[in-house]
Amino acid sequence: MQKGIETLKKEEEHTEQGFKRELTLFDAIMIVTGGMIGSGIFIVTADISRTVVTPGNMLLVWVLSGFLTMVGALSYGELSSMFPKVGGQYVYLKEAYNKMVAFLYGWTLFLVIQTGIIAAVGVAFARFTGVLIPWFSESNVLFSVGSINFTSVQLLAIVSIVYLTYINSRGVKSGKLIQNIFGSTKLIALFALILFGLLFGVNDTAVQANFSDFWGSDAAASGTGAIPPTGMALITALGIAMVGALFSSDSWNNIGFSGDEIVNPKRTIVLSMVIGAGIVTGIYLLINLVYLLVLPLNGDPNATSVMAQGIQHASNDRVATAVAEVIGGYPATLGIAILIMISTFGCNNGAILSGARVFYAIAKDGLFFEKMGRLNKNGVPAAALWLQCLWACLLCLSGTYGDLLDYVIFAVMLFYILTIIGVFVLRVKRPDLPRPYKAFGYPVLPAMYIILASAICIILLIYKPTFTWPGLIIVGLGIPVYYFFGSKFRQEQV
Repeated sequence: MQKGIETLKKEEEHTEQGFKRELTLFDAIMIVTGGMIGSGIFIVTADISRTVVTPGNMLLVWVLSGFLTMVGALSYGELSSMFPKVGGQYVYLKEAYNKMVAFLYGWTLFLVIQTGIIAAVGVAFARFTGVLIPWFSESNVLFSVGSINFTSVQLLAIVSIVYLTYINSRGVKSGKLIQNIFGSTKLIALFALILFGLLFGVNDTAVQANFSDFWGSDAAASGTGAIPPTGMALITALGIAMVGALFSSDSWNNIGFSGDEIVNPKRTIVLSMVIGAGIVTGIYLLINLVYLLVLPLNGDPNATSVMAQGIQHASNDRVATAVAEVIGGYPATLGIAILIMISTFGCNNGAILSGARVFYAIAKDGLFFEKMGRLNKNGVPAAALWLQCLWACLLCLSGTYGDLLDYVIFAVMLFYILTIIGVFVLRVKRPDLPRPYKAFGYPVLPAMYIILASAICIILLIYKPTFTWPGLIIVGLGIPVYYFFGSKFRQEQV
């Protein structure tokens, strides 16, 4: 009897693959919020404002993006409760469709999405470190190889990625400690920024400019003569502008990648996604409200003061920095730089922790190098972590990771759509499978997500072909790889 109890206890602590169940609900929420909040919220509002022209449309972009994010989380919850396994979205696609569709997702995730995000966020961390330590600058070239320059920013980005990979290779407990510290610090700082802005940053000039003609019915009121889009032009502008907002809100689904490491995963994954996405959506709406209360939306790109530049033409699109300068001068600007450093460091830790689990799952299916499907003595896929690290560092060196992320925007949304369609597919294909949680608002809300996300994809196909078609090519290249190399990888495991 005692032996049976001990065996049961061990099964609760470890999965059959050797993963350790050490991620609690709080840990999972920190992974969700920490992964979602990187550098985007501090920057992308400038480009969104240039696209949609009016304060009302700018906030509408964030409301719609928040709605899609929340519906996505509520819909994914059904799949995560059915398949609470390491690999997350890869597993959902495999169960709903087949291994090839799942492999195409994993292929794109490794080649561009996860590693590209890790590289880009690492560089963002290094750039904002340069505000405090000017030696870290993209103009500080350490050495050159042909036309490729290696800067101090790239050096720090790579060092930070290697360090976080090392921490995560020591066990999920080490990774979650970093995530909890930086994630909670980030949330406290963001709430403080919102409170400080609402209490001390409200600027009468900005309020008058932004809220006297909120929807831009009087173009002359903006002081720029800019004419707000209407009708189909407005729908197109909203679709294009939502790309930045959606990707500032991305990674809410990454917690599903760590299914076998989560305590009570059937409950914890869906709760953490919904709670985490809800917290971040609320923060984003409040931060953008603060932006509008402190700075006028419209401005002059040739102006020299932050008030005259406005949100649209903030220097280097750094809206948060411009707002901080208005509220508290240079000390506040330094504070924002530190906040963004904390934000990007924590964001990258979450991306590194979760991404390797997908590559582990692919390897266990015989579709990737066999070593990627092994755990080290600490119960984590160390080989997958270090391969992910290597490719992310190469993307830092190549300088092309930003282009790759632009190219894959369409592909990422395509996989989101396919995954939520998978909810409908599995209701028909496997109706008797236990569903501890069923998608909230099914079938209306999941259908709304599919329709809205598909509309955005169509808009991008028509108006951003430079980015959408290369994204499709990257995905399509995975098909011959699947058939040609898949059998070779499977032979490794025989």
